[in-house]
Amino acid sequence: MKIFLDTAEVADIRKYAAWGVIDGVTTNPSLIAKSGRVFEEVIEEICSIVDGPISAEVTSVETEGMVEEGTRLAGIHENVVIKVPLIPTGLAATKALAAKGIKTNVTLCFSATQALLAAKAGATMVSPFIGRLDDLGERGMALIEDIVRTFRNYPTLKTEVLVASIRNTDHVRQAALLGADISTIPPKIMDKMVGHHMTDKGLAAFLADWETRATGAPTS
Repeated sequence: MKIFLDTAEVADIRKYAAWGVIDGVTTNPSLIAKSGRVFEEVIEEICSIVDGPISAEVTSVETEGMVEEGTRLAGIHENVVIKVPLIPTGLAATKALAAKGIKTNVTLCFSATQALLAAKAGATMVSPFIGRLDDLGERGMALIEDIVRTFRNYPTLKTEVLVASIRNTDHVRQAALLGADISTIPPKIMDKMVGHHMTDKGLAAFLADWETRATGAPTS
């Protein structure tokens, strides 16, 4: 499973990219607006850090506007993927962008039938928001299972399943077990994924033992 980082904070992207495990980045206008920087400049900088798909979201909700905006954003870098909302005009825009050879990430997906429509429109990726479904008392991972199984039934559908709105490390674990193509993970969850108290305990014991041997002190 590919791991994307879900943030527009350049410092965080540099930090986790240094781990060597980041395959791409997802952003949205709200995340970039918080930085106070120019949208296009941030996307270009992110592309210089991570050599993989970088999602940049359109703000228009009309097909023509989405296609125009998406075409402009795609010109920033070859790795830019255009995020388009899963609405009727978004599906039409996805079809038009795909015809231009522009990759798309159809976002705000909450049902398997929506995902099927996105795939039929030519989406490169579709982003089901599992955390928001969990918030409503539904089981978000059930949606991932449905979409993965549906896409596997039809090998001609090449759309990747990108698990979004991840709230905990178990979401990542379940996404991998279900065979999702990608999980986009917030920085705080990345930290939780790498940490484990037994790792810390084992490392501390190893270092203490090594220090004892190095100084020649007797071991207990």
